[in-house]
Amino acid sequence: MAPKSDNTEAIVLNYVNEQNRPLNSQNVADSLQKYNLKKASIQKALDSLADSGKISFKEYGKQKIYLARQDQFNIPNNEELASMKEENAKLQEHLDQQKKAITEVEGAIKSLQSNLTLEQIHDKEAKLRKEVKEMEDKLVKLRGGVTLVRPEEKKAVEAMYSEKISLWRRRKRMFKDLWDAITENSPKDLKEFKEELGIEYDEDVGVNLQSFSELLQHGKKRARGQ
Repeated sequence: MAPKSDNTEAIVLNYVNEQNRPLNSQNVADSLQKYNLKKASIQKALDSLADSGKISFKEYGKQKIYLARQDQFNIPNNEELASMKEENAKLQEHLDQQKKAITEVEGAIKSLQSNLTLEQIHDKEAKLRKEVKEMEDKLVKLRGGVTLVRPEEKKAVEAMYSEKISLWRRRKRMFKDLWDAITENSPKDLKEFKEELGIEYDEDVGVNLQSFSELLQHGKKRARGQ
């Protein structure tokens, strides 16, 4: 239910005085939507308040601008304004100090939260001790000549490694045959042609097929020696 006319005037008057700035009826209507006031009733209230002298207004063509009466406010003189500015500066300085203090406290809280609790320290210590014990046990086995990798696992790894080496060698040979066929009668400088195509040899990236093959053979010889 919409407010009564006298109540509407009270709401509008209170708003105009609170704002204390030039307003038109649309400004007031937009701001007082929460009271379910229609623009027409707001316009009527503004005109009534202006006619009764409770607010001031000026006309600019068809537009009416309303303003709170300034004689109801205590307007400070120059001395009072200077005092208010000084007080405001002090308050601002105090506010800045409070913000700085809050920032320092927040930083201290974050620092404390990032530290481990005594319980967490004990848990981490127990975990590290367990890891150290496991590594020491493993080291003892290695020093005693105990094989930690089962023969079938080692055989499977060697077979896979050998397969990859064979694939590498086969592809290397296929590339060489293809490259020789392409460049056999080419007038281009082969090095420049290779760079132009973005081709890299094993040596260009620091690897060598022979060294990897020897690694496999060395592993097999060592296994037979054992």
